Amino acid sequence: MTVRDIAAAAGVSIATVSRVMNGQATVSAETREAVEGAMERLGAPRARTRTAGRPGRDVFVRCPYLLTDYFGIIVSAVAETLELHGRQVILSAGDSVRDAEVLGGLPDRAQLGGAILILPPEPAGDLEALSRRDFPFVVIDPRTPLPRDIAAVSAAHFAGARSVTAHLVALGHRRIGMIGGPEDWLAGRSRLAGHASALAEVGVLPSPELYRSIEPTSDWGHGAAARLLDLPDRPTALVAFNDKAAVGALRAAYERGLRVPEDLSIAGFDDVYLSSSTVPMLTTVRQPLGELGRMAVSLLMRLMEGHAVETLHVELATELITRGSTGPVPAA
Repeated sequence: MTVRDIAAAAGVSIATVSRVMNGQATVSAETREAVEGAMERLGAPRARTRTAGRPGRDVFVRCPYLLTDYFGIIVSAVAETLELHGRQVILSAGDSVRDAEVLGGLPDRAQLGGAILILPPEPAGDLEALSRRDFPFVVIDPRTPLPRDIAAVSAAHFAGARSVTAHLVALGHRRIGMIGGPEDWLAGRSRLAGHASALAEVGVLPSPELYRSIEPTSDWGHGAAARLLDLPDRPTALVAFNDKAAVGALRAAYERGLRVPEDLSIAGFDDVYLSSSTVPMLTTVRQPLGELGRMAVSLLMRLMEGHAVETLHVELATELITRGSTGPVPAA
C-alpha cells in the first residue's frame, strides 16, 4: 500500500501520515492513534519513535521586514528568550531579504536546530515542504491558513477587530468605514470578519463602499481615509488595520477640518508606541507582541527537544485600549 492509502483510511493528510511514520512529535495523540490504527488494518509496519532531534543548536529567525516598533518588538522578544535558553540567533531581516529563497536550504545547515518565521511571505506549500523534512520551526502571524500540524502563534485578530467595532457601535456609530489590510493576509480577512460580526449584532450589513484594502502604512491609510471621507455620505467612524494607517486617517481628517472625536472617531490596531503619541491619543487594540515572540520560542524549544505538543496553533488574547480618538456619534 501507499502513504496515500493510509491517509485515506485514517482521514488525514499525506503529510500527517509521513510525520507519524517518521516518529515526529508534532502530531497529537489522537491523530497518531488514528494513523497507526489505519496502518495496522492495512498491514503496514508500525511507525518508529523519534529518539533524538537535530544536532544543531542555532535558531534561524526570518523577519523580511524593517524592524520597526512592531516587528522590532517581536524580534527582540524572540532573541531575548532564545538567549535564556542558551541558543544563538541567526537573524535574516529587512526588506532586502523578502524575496530570498531560504526555506529549502534550512534543513541542510548543520548548525541549525530550528527556525522562527515571522509573517513569512512564502506560500503555504513551501512551509509544508519544509515541515515534511522534519525541520522544527514555528510561524508567527502566518499570512495564510496553515495545516494543523505546523506550529503557529498569532493574536486573536477576529476578536480584537470585533471588540473595537463593538465599542464604536455602543457609541451609536452605524456608518463605520473599514481601512483593512492586504486581502491575501489571514489577519486582514480575520479582522474584516470581526468587524462585520460586530455590525451584524445591531442588524447592520457592511457596505462595500465603506471598505478599503491597503498596505499597512501611514500614507496608504491617509489615501484610503481621504477617499472614505470624501464620500457624499461620509462615515462617522473609521477603523484602521493598524496604528500607522490610523495616523494617516488622522491626517486626512485634519486636512478636511474634521475634529476627532467630535466629528469623526478613529481607531487603530496593535497599540505600538505611536498610538499614544498622537493628539488625541488613539483608541486601539493591543496585540501582545512580546508574548508572541516568547510563546513562539517556547513552542520551538519543545519541538527541537522532541517533546510531545498537542496544541500547535496558539492564539493569544488581544485587549481593547480606549483613548481619546473615539466618542459618541455626531448629532445629525
